[in-house]
Amino acid sequence: MHIHILGICGTFMGGIALIARSAGHRVTGCDANVYPPMSTQLEEQGIELINGYGPEQVGLAPDLFVVGNTVSRGNPLLEEILNRNLPYVSGPQWLAENILRDKWVLGVAGTHGKTTTTSLLAWILEDAGLNPGFLVGGVPQDFGVSARLTDSPFFVIEADEYDTAFCDKRSKFVHYHPRTVILNNLEFDHADIFSDLAAIETQFHHLVRTIPGQGLIVANGGEESLKRVLQRGCWSGVEWFNTSEGWQAEAAEGESFSVLFQGVRQGVSSLSLPGAHNQANAVAALLAARHAGVPLEAGLQALTRFKGVKRRLEVRGTVRGVTVYDDFAHHPTAIEVTLAGLRRKMGAGCRILAVLEPRSNTMKLGTMKAQLPRSLTDADAVFCYANNLGWDAREALAPLGDKAAVFDDLEALVAAIAAAAKAGDQVLVMSNGGFGGIHGKLLTALAT
Repeated sequence: MHIHILGICGTFMGGIALIARSAGHRVTGCDANVYPPMSTQLEEQGIELINGYGPEQVGLAPDLFVVGNTVSRGNPLLEEILNRNLPYVSGPQWLAENILRDKWVLGVAGTHGKTTTTSLLAWILEDAGLNPGFLVGGVPQDFGVSARLTDSPFFVIEADEYDTAFCDKRSKFVHYHPRTVILNNLEFDHADIFSDLAAIETQFHHLVRTIPGQGLIVANGGEESLKRVLQRGCWSGVEWFNTSEGWQAEAAEGESFSVLFQGVRQGVSSLSLPGAHNQANAVAALLAARHAGVPLEAGLQALTRFKGVKRRLEVRGTVRGVTVYDDFAHHPTAIEVTLAGLRRKMGAGCRILAVLEPRSNTMKLGTMKAQLPRSLTDADAVFCYANNLGWDAREALAPLGDKAAVFDDLEALVAAIAAAAKAGDQVLVMSNGGFGGIHGKLLTALAT
């Protein structure tokens, strides 16, 4: 079968492309901007890419068009598909019907930590010899790709609550029908499609309704929102983590931590990722892997060999004693816990320079702007790139006083950071986009 994917360079749709290619299909695709690293990854797999959404692409005559959720009405190619009554389907629906139907699906849902926890879970199963397929919203360093298809009965997927497609406004994860699911946390996000937290809770409730009675929900006991979701109905087993009444992590020296159940130590492990939030992510992954048959002790050993995920506190380089990190954090809670994790790792005497691009749809709308100053308190200096924002970043960050500086020009931002940085500093760059290649530009500026 020949499938043509609209929006192919997004992480999720690019993963669909890789999986479809592995399943033996001919895959082509298009995007508004065909760009690396996804474009490179796809081209290496023999996938033909077209820049733009020209209506003439219907001339490729694929058997099916697979439409990503970045494609909306008015898109010229989509309009041509609709006018000609050509066959199309959303990415999540295609994946569910063609790949996941016969798999033991392990899904990871939540506002934060999905990519890291999905990667941890896939790695634990891999280390145990279960050879899982997976689709992750990032690139786990243990695998080097964001998605793969195997003959294993297990498939691990990052279960996103964002909407499915122009024609299906349900959350993506309702298509996946997981047998095992992690509900990592739940806060208000995606203000462009959800009116409030209650609306997102309803989508999580829809997910819970799809889990079989023999399935397992691994839920964060520290989240009142998730308790409300399960109070609306639960027909599966539940394991609670991040609570003294269930499972939790207890930090020890360095990267080590203990795993406790109702206060009793069950084992010890270590994790290269800093922060209590990542240790909680690891506990959730351990419990989900155990449901798939991986003993707890084997999972604990696997964690010690986990390499991490690209763009999750990924060190991009060190120049003249200044270390530059790349991180995906873009929600105030994620910013806060990422800074706290780096602070715990480096100690109180180390300077952290936080560099922020408020780029997500929610951030651009200004929904979270009042929470930003508190989320950045662990930083010694804050540099904000405010290009194309619909609100005043200087006003929003005013509570931070002289600690915060706002820039509309990327080159001026890079110059200011390079001038402020000194040996021993940690520069934490946070954005859910490419940020104009700031990491390389900053390392170059530091070297001159």
